[in-house]
Amino acid sequence: MSRTEFIVVTAIVLFAAFVMGWGAHWLVTRFTRVNPRDVDEFDRMSRELHEAEETRDEAITYLQQREAELSNRLAQSEAELSAAMEGLRVARAEAEELRARG
Repeated sequence: MSRTEFIVVTAIVLFAAFVMGWGAHWLVTRFTRVNPRDVDEFDRMSRELHEAEETRDEAITYLQQREAELSNRLAQSEAELSAAMEGLRVARAEAEELRARG
């Protein structure tokens, strides 16, 4: 192999290595590049998720307030029922006492 042939073969090998490196780089950037439409879609989805979380938090707060209100009303109703039952028991006792006298 003469000197000229060696230089040509070396140049071809280096050029092939360059082309393969460039092709690999192009493939990597092609597959890892983020599309601007995807970024916009991710932004929209994150805003919607944030709004949904806020709505959920508001709903939880409302339900907790409503539950506390209903628990309070139930406790009041139970207290009124207990007082009414006690009054009825006293009235029955008085009625029995009056019947026993009369």
